[in-house]
Amino acid sequence: MAAIDSSIVNVSLPVMRHDFDVDLNQIEWVVTAYMISFSLFIPLTNWLKRRFGYYYLFLGSVILFTIGSLLCSLSTGLELLVASRVIQAIGGGSLSPTSLAILSETYPKNERGSAIGWWGMGNVMGPALGPTLGGTLTHYLGWESIFYINIPIGLLTIAFAMRNLRFLKKEIDRKSKFDVGGFAYFSIFIIVLQHTISSISRQGFLSLSFLLGLIITVLMLRLFVRSARKPQPLLDLSVFKIAQFNVAATITMIRSLALYGGMFFLPFLLQGLLGYSEIESGLLMLPNALIMLVTRPISGKLADKGMIRNISITGIVLVSFSFFLFSRIDIGTSIWLILFTMALRGLGMSLLVAPVSTALLNAVTSAQTQTATALNSLFLQIGGSIGIAISAVIHTFIYDHYLAKQLTDQVAEHYALRNSFLITAVIILLAAIPARKLPQRLNLTQILRRRIRMKRGHVSAEESAHISTKID
Repeated sequence: MAAIDSSIVNVSLPVMRHDFDVDLNQIEWVVTAYMISFSLFIPLTNWLKRRFGYYYLFLGSVILFTIGSLLCSLSTGLELLVASRVIQAIGGGSLSPTSLAILSETYPKNERGSAIGWWGMGNVMGPALGPTLGGTLTHYLGWESIFYINIPIGLLTIAFAMRNLRFLKKEIDRKSKFDVGGFAYFSIFIIVLQHTISSISRQGFLSLSFLLGLIITVLMLRLFVRSARKPQPLLDLSVFKIAQFNVAATITMIRSLALYGGMFFLPFLLQGLLGYSEIESGLLMLPNALIMLVTRPISGKLADKGMIRNISITGIVLVSFSFFLFSRIDIGTSIWLILFTMALRGLGMSLLVAPVSTALLNAVTSAQTQTATALNSLFLQIGGSIGIAISAVIHTFIYDHYLAKQLTDQVAEHYALRNSFLITAVIILLAAIPARKLPQRLNLTQILRRRIRMKRGHVSAEESAHISTKID
């Protein structure tokens, strides 16, 4: 539910704008308010977990999200809709990190990848299915239906949680203190960051608004990091001392920056350049979601077997190649090439997400799990926001460049989309550099070959000790 609602609303914004009779800057708050509130609530999950425990945190989040969805569907004005979206986001902001943390702490390491693979189907398929579902529901039942659909799912989730998650009712820390200063610094950091990012597309990188926002953002981040050194901080930033966590976090940030930015262009390609309707565009994106549905559990099992590095690099290459293929699509391109490219992207995403998430969670201790999952969600959210903003700037710059060469609007748009997809392909490929440092279990053949090299003196003492441990 929470993942779908990050993308399902976008298709319905023109209809909402018409019904409420507001301008574009006002209707954008339906998305902006959700994103800011979502980001603000994520770090609170660490304290809420200590204070109330996983059971009440998860159950309360689902109840709040469901109530927010009901209020959204009943909204008669923009102000009420935006306020309802804030309530919805407060519940949704903790659902992803909390559910991932529950899985991480419940399953042993040798089964964690499979669990994350199944969990990730909903988390990744949500944004993939959002445009299809949003376009179809809005077309036939009105924009209110995109929120109504959450209510029966929410009620079922509440019932399942009350029946199956009672084992999470463990001893809680009623004396846990809330880090007011840390939350204040973090809140200002997120709000100013979102405003600074949004100013890029309107005023550019050299505007006073952007530069001033950048200074305040860096200052608030510095103050937040300093506040995290005291007892019971908002987030346990000691996780950044762990090399494997930093590697996985870097890949996650690059991935979200490139993918959110690249996916931002797809509606312009399908509906703008190629002339498909909203429903047709959504259906063309469906193979992406269906492939992930089938392959996510498989990639999770492979991660459990220790094939994290090779699987992740394969996923990065496939996703990068899919964006290269998107850059080749033009008017008259076969629909089968579009479907194949969507499916290829879905396969690449499946191979990339579960292994990297597994590596990130395997790197931290049990006490750091909630912080790690919260930071993972933040990386996705912040990386996505930056990716979309930068993508819009790049697209506009390239489009204006070709218009200045006296090319038609359609040709300029084609070149802008093509080059934007190529840039996205290059950015996602950069994730292969840190991915080379991900863990990879050696098979027997590799161990024997390295053993021979070790005898010949071709490996370091550190690698020699590692191989000896593996052989033992």
